[in-house]
Parts: sequence; structure tokens; C-alpha cells
Amino acid sequence: MENQIFELQYAMDTFYFLICGALVMWMAAGFAMLEAGLVRSKNTTEILTKNVALFAIASTMYMVCGYEFMYDGGYFLSGVTTVAQMDDAAIAQVLVDSAAEGFDGGAVYSGASDFFFQVVFVATAMSIVSGAVAERMKLWAFLAFAVVMTGVIYPIEGGWTWGGKSVFGLFELSYADYAGSGIVHLAGATAALAGVILLGPRKGKYSATGAPQAIPGANLPLATLGTFILWMGWFGFNGGSTLKLGGVGVANEVANVFLNTNAAAAGGLIAALILARVMFGKADLTMALNGALAGLVAITAEPADPSPLLATIIGGMGGVIVVFSIITLDKLKIDDPVGAISVHGTVGIFGIFAVLLSDPDATFMGQLVGMLTIFIWVFATSAVVWFAIKAVMGIRVTEEEEIEGVDISECGMEAYPEFATSK
Repeated sequence: MENQIFELQYAMDTFYFLICGALVMWMAAGFAMLEAGLVRSKNTTEILTKNVALFAIASTMYMVCGYEFMYDGGYFLSGVTTVAQMDDAAIAQVLVDSAAEGFDGGAVYSGASDFFFQVVFVATAMSIVSGAVAERMKLWAFLAFAVVMTGVIYPIEGGWTWGGKSVFGLFELSYADYAGSGIVHLAGATAALAGVILLGPRKGKYSATGAPQAIPGANLPLATLGTFILWMGWFGFNGGSTLKLGGVGVANEVANVFLNTNAAAAGGLIAALILARVMFGKADLTMALNGALAGLVAITAEPADPSPLLATIIGGMGGVIVVFSIITLDKLKIDDPVGAISVHGTVGIFGIFAVLLSDPDATFMGQLVGMLTIFIWVFATSAVVWFAIKAVMGIRVTEEEEIEGVDISECGMEAYPEFATSK
């Protein structure tokens, strides 16, 4: 009977892990649609190619070496317990340990499900980069960077945080980040920032006097669809980070995570929409969409502990921050066509410290050191990789190719061939 209970818990945890992983994988479609909607029509095919290719690269590189760097598990996932690897005595011990904690102890699930759940997070971090460098970066330069980012840069900082490893053998982090406001989102935005600084702004983005010029996206319905897909996928992103489902306490925690994730997204959208109305005199859809995503990023570092009202406030603060961040980066001539650096970077930093509002075990210094470690590591290594790629093959298309649109020069086809190309 006890073995049957254990096997049922194992099956539930594994199945829940897989479903949440599938939801996070679906976020790749959300990023693709969001970015395709916020770039100009002449750059749509290339941004879609980036998104589908980076997912394949992330899946392969994390299998080849990324998981080894992050968890010392490699593809074979040694250290993750599966029923097939356990004899009766081992199963009995797990039952004793779990029963002592009301079956709310450590997760026991399929090693393959663990790998699948981790790899879709890697792809999410890389997806953040694609939008920020859109409309002027060479496709193959971007894909070359994706190889290093997903195989080395992200897994190493992930090992220092979620993996519990010491930083270069010097010190261990005392850093709380439930689902990755810093580990995933800040890391992706930091890699994007390094690339954007080296890449420079798009042609026509700034006037002769340096004033930023609006470059509207081609398909706001598509961008809105992408936001809803991301919103839905985030339930797997945050909810799956409980790492299990079995047990009354964990089931209640999962419910709180889902509730707070949704509340933060709603708070972020409402706050950004109202602020845009106050500042610009109009209801800016793109700011509203980024506000929802900012709310999601803000709550990701700790979605389990806050009350629903506090989660809404945290999300709302993220929505306010993202509007000011987008405006500020524009003034600094950091050209980010989709606002990814602001949504995932600036708000990611806020999310790291928002943990202090509800987690009594988190400390300001622990969060600060963790945030700085992630930022410095990712920015420094990304800058080196971007410089190397620039020296070897170049990272920016020619001015003529940029004016014509990178769909033709990089992919040889247009996303909307029946329309006249917008210059």
C-alpha cells in the first residue's frame, strides 16, 4: 500500500512537471508573436526564424553541455531519483522521509521531466535577446551567440543560483529567486543589453538632434496575441517551479502561485495603461502589453508568499517601472524595439528585491549580491562573445539591407509578400 502511494505521488509530480514544462515551451510562441507584431513588416520573417531556431539550439546545447554546467547532471541527469533506479529499501526510506513531512518533502519525479522543464527556461532567457536586437542584427551572428548563451553563460549562473554551486569556488550565494526574475529574465535582458550597446540603434530611430522617433510595429493584434500566450505560459513558468504537486501544502502553494501570477499581470497592465494615459494623453496599447509582462516578471521571484493584494501591488509597481524604463532607455539611445530590456531587466531587478516584501528569510544583501553576480557575469561574458562574433563575421547588416528589410537579405522571403515593402 505504501509503495502504491509513493508511485501515485511520483506519477502526479512527473505529470505536473511535464504539463508545466509544456506551458513554458508554449511561451516560445508568445515571444515569437509578440516580437513579430512589434517589428516592421519587412523584418517579420527573420524575427520568426530567430525564435524558432533559438529554441532548437537551446534544446540541443543544454543537452550537450548546459545541464552538466548547471547541475553536474549531464543528459543522464544523475542525482535525480526515479522509481526505476530504486530498490524496495530505497523506496521505503523515501516513504519514511516523505511521511515525516506529510508528503510535502523533496520532489521525486522522472529525470527526463526535470531536464525538459529546465531546458524550456533556457530557451526563455534566450528569447528575450531576440527582440532587443531586432531589425538590424545578422541572423547567423545571433544564432552563434545563442549557442554560447544557452550552452555556457546561462547554465553557469544557473548553477550558482538554483544549482547551489559556489561562485568560482569563492563564495556561495544567499539568494532567493523562486522562478527566475533574476536567473532567467535579468540574465536574458543583460545579454541583450550588451549586444544592443555594441550593435547601435536602428537607422531613423533618432533624429539629427538625437530625439527618439517612434517606429511603430506592423501588427498589434499579433503582439496582443503573443502577450496572452505569454500570460498563459507563465502559469507553468511560476507554477512548475514548486517542482512537485503531491501533498496538501504544496497543492495549496501551487494554487497561490497561479492566483498571484495572474493578479500581478493584471496589476501591471492596469498601472501601465493608466500611467500612459496620464503621460501621453492616450491609452497606449504597447505600454499596456509591456505592463502585463512587467507584472509577471516582477512577481516571478516570489509568487507563493504574497497575498493576492500584495501581488497586485507588486505587479502594478512593475507596470509603472517599465513605462519609465522604456522612456529612459530611449533617451539614452539604447534602441530596444520591443522593450525587452526594460520588461525583463529593469523590472527583473525590481522583482529580485520585491522578494523582501513577503519572504522573511530573504535579506537585502543576499538579493543584492545575487543580482550583481548575475548581471556582472552575464554582461561581461556576453560582451566578450558579441565582440568575438563581430570580429569574425560582423553582427550588423549593411545600411542598404536594413532599409530594404532583413527578411530579404537574411531569409530570402517576405512574411507579407502581397503587401508593398515599407521603407
